[in-house]
Amino acid sequence: MSTTTENLAPAVPYVPAAETIGAVMAPGERPPRPSALSASITFGWRAMLKIKHVPEQLFDVTAFPIMMTLMFTYLFGGALAGSTGAYLQYLLPGIMVMSVVMTTMYTGVAVNTDIAKGVFDRFRTLPIWRPAALVGNLLGDLLRYVLASTTIIIVGLIMGFRPSGGVLGVLAGVALLVVFSFAFSWIWTMFGLFLRSEKSVMGVSMLFQFPLTFLSNVFVEPTTMPGWLQAFVDVNPITHLVTAVRALMAGTWDTGEITWVLISCVVMTAIFGTLTMRLYNRK
Repeated sequence: MSTTTENLAPAVPYVPAAETIGAVMAPGERPPRPSALSASITFGWRAMLKIKHVPEQLFDVTAFPIMMTLMFTYLFGGALAGSTGAYLQYLLPGIMVMSVVMTTMYTGVAVNTDIAKGVFDRFRTLPIWRPAALVGNLLGDLLRYVLASTTIIIVGLIMGFRPSGGVLGVLAGVALLVVFSFAFSWIWTMFGLFLRSEKSVMGVSMLFQFPLTFLSNVFVEPTTMPGWLQAFVDVNPITHLVTAVRALMAGTWDTGEITWVLISCVVMTAIFGTLTMRLYNRK
């Protein structure tokens, strides 16, 4: 039995290698470069996926706020305000601010971890907006701030907290807190870029955050403090934030404090955001 070339599969026409490469790499077929917003949102989604794969990260925005609210309400409520119910009305906005602000350090920790693992070196090779990885981490952590705020408000409502400002006042207070926390996170992002380990980032952030949060009007009125301590409390940005959030939840809308907080957000973002970008570009 004889075989001929006609019985074989049809021959594939020969295409020179150069023409093949040119067809694959044709400029018209390249995907468009992602915009700065699109790249930042993508990295923000990456930050949220970390929570999905390691849900233990949510303990800091769920278990910790619940513990703080219960502990300080029932430990100091009777002594400071005469009843836990009366003290809860004063304490809860402050505890919400304290809990959310203290979680802002995890942005710097996440950045430092990515740098140590070499992940940021890979990001720099991508044709994307260079700050997208940093901004994405900040956007992803907004979910933490909202979860912590929601957890505290739910626990407070169960315990008897009744905001006079209603739903609108509560939402406005949470929104102002989230905006401030986003701006405040730039500080720890900057530290995450030049400190050597994530433990160093956490240690430095705690060194600054504990005085800022405890030496404020979170737990008591500053009028009960010594004069030298009142001077610090009065210029403490956390004090202004707590006062603004309390006013919003009470339905009084203190425009002076709200304006002060928004201006401080702009200043922190302008200063520490700029410093962070310079460190990131030089690293």
